[in-house]
Amino acid sequence: MKYLFQSRIRRFLWGLLGVALIVSGLSACGLHCGHSWGASLSQAQWLQQRDKLVQRAASKLDLSAEQKQLLGTFSDKLAAQRQAMLGAHADPRAELQSLIAGPKFDGAKAQALLTEQTQLLQARSPETLAALAAFYDSLNPAQQQQLRALMDRHQGWFSHG
Repeated sequence: MKYLFQSRIRRFLWGLLGVALIVSGLSACGLHCGHSWGASLSQAQWLQQRDKLVQRAASKLDLSAEQKQLLGTFSDKLAAQRQAMLGAHADPRAELQSLIAGPKFDGAKAQALLTEQTQLLQARSPETLAALAAFYDSLNPAQQQQLRALMDRHQGWFSHG
């Protein structure tokens, strides 16, 4: 009986941690709205930012026109996946507040939120990963090494340095 009680608590805590991570991730995206990659950008502004990112990566990695197009495709897929996850919940902070609004934590609603976000991520991930793979495989070995070096320095593609 003691083990059964402990396993339920453990499962509940892991579920709570998962929900907290998803909600905090969505909140972080929401806080970033005023910056260049925010969800509040118009389509024209987003395309301008995407083109700027592709040009910056192209200059650092010496990309060909085909590689630029593949990077743009990957960027579009990633943005579509992010928008789908953000679009599911207009206000992630309100979602979290609704979980703790009553005298008890709403575990069923938290589990439903976690399941929904997981399903959205699983549904869109294959096409996003395929676009990333197509871009990475189009790079020559020197470009791949240069990309790894950029990422090792924790600057990646989105840094401002």
